[in-house]
Parts: sequence; C-alpha cells; structure tokens
Amino acid sequence: MTLAEDNGPERGGDDLFAAEYVLGVLPAEERRIASRRIDAEADFARLVDGWEARLSPLAAAYPDVEPPTAVKTAVDRRLFSGATEPATEPRASLWSSLAFWRGLATAAVAALALYVTVPYVNRPAEQPQTRLVASLAADGSDVKYLAVYDSERHEVSLSHISGALASGKDFELWMIEGKNAPVSMGVIPAGATAHIGVSPATQQKLGQGAVLAVSLEPSGGSPTGQPTGPVVAAGDLKGI
Repeated sequence: MTLAEDNGPERGGDDLFAAEYVLGVLPAEERRIASRRIDAEADFARLVDGWEARLSPLAAAYPDVEPPTAVKTAVDRRLFSGATEPATEPRASLWSSLAFWRGLATAAVAALALYVTVPYVNRPAEQPQTRLVASLAADGSDVKYLAVYDSERHEVSLSHISGALASGKDFELWMIEGKNAPVSMGVIPAGATAHIGVSPATQQKLGQGAVLAVSLEPSGGSPTGQPTGPVVAAGDLKGI
C-alpha cells in the first residue's frame, strides 16, 4: 500500500501521491493513474510541478552516471530474448526484498515532506493575507476595469479592459464604504495595467469588501477631493 492509498485525498493523500510520482516509487498501475490525472486534473498537475521544483535541487549534487554496458545487455536478454538466467537458490536479502524497498520509499517521502515543511513550523504567526477582485463597469459606459486588491502588497492592480480616455481628462479611482463619502485612491496611470498603493487607513476598509469606482476627472484628478465628473465604472470587491 502506498502513502496515497493509506491517506486518501481527503487526508492530503494527493500531495504525497504526487511526491511518490515525482520520486518514481509508484507501482506501474498507480504511475499510469497518476499520469492520466496529470493530463486531466489541473490541480493534481500543479502538485506534481510543485514537488518537481522542490526536489530537483536535491539531484543537482549527483552527476549523471552511464550504466555499464553489461547491465544493458543483461536487461535486453531478459526482456527480449526469452532467455533466463541459470536457476539458483533464491537468497533473501535487503536488496531483493520488495517490502524493504516499499518501506524505504515511504520513509523517503516522509523525510522529504518533513524537510520541506520544517522551516515553516516555528514561523511566527502572520496576518492573514487577503486578495479581493472586482469587475468595474457601469450602464451606458464602455469603460471597464478588472481590479485586484492584494493586502500583502498593499496595492490595487487595475487591468484596463476597454474605454478610451478623452483628451485633457484622467480616470480617478475611489473607494466607497457604505454610505460614507467616496475616498480618493488616486489618479489611474494610463496604460493596460496600473498599480495604486493603498494607505494603512484604507487597507482595513478594503479588506471588509468596499466598493471601487472610477470617475472621469480633469487632468490631474478631482480638484475638490470628491468626484466631480461622471462615474464611468464601479463594482464590489469580492473574495477570490
């Protein structure tokens, strides 16, 4: 029984199953199952990619070694010629024990999992990270933005989907919390993508799911601290 069979997906077995696949210790049938899942399941494929990235540095210390010619000749003879080696009395040893190798594979996966996770065990408690997304649009307007708030980076990233900016005008981003007055987050830089920093006072409000809105303002932004032009796009921030 492999670690994946013993644990099952509901107990995190997929992660160990992917690790066994990368290590090459799965039986043939289970390896075929893993290969099919890589092609069909994006989440499982990402687990395999993650283990390959974690484990590949361990192989860097070992140079490639060409096996002796006699080994390949013997393997070919057994596989393709039908010839068999002279019968000899089987001798039990660790090197011929299937149980030993399966046990070693299990221990190797467990040790590697411990190697990867130990640095995080004693890590100080961190503030939970928040990522929210909003689709900004409005009836009667062709201006559309996709906004993503990342609390770790303390910024709102904006992707300009559509809507041209008139000459002598700027788009300005606003946060609206409940019935409070809009709070300017700054003029949106021109271009397909833009990043606007978020002040500490605004971060908490964004994390609670405020509304983002885009208004059309004179060049340089609103002169009054409140929207003076039409709101051309708006949307609620929602958790990803």
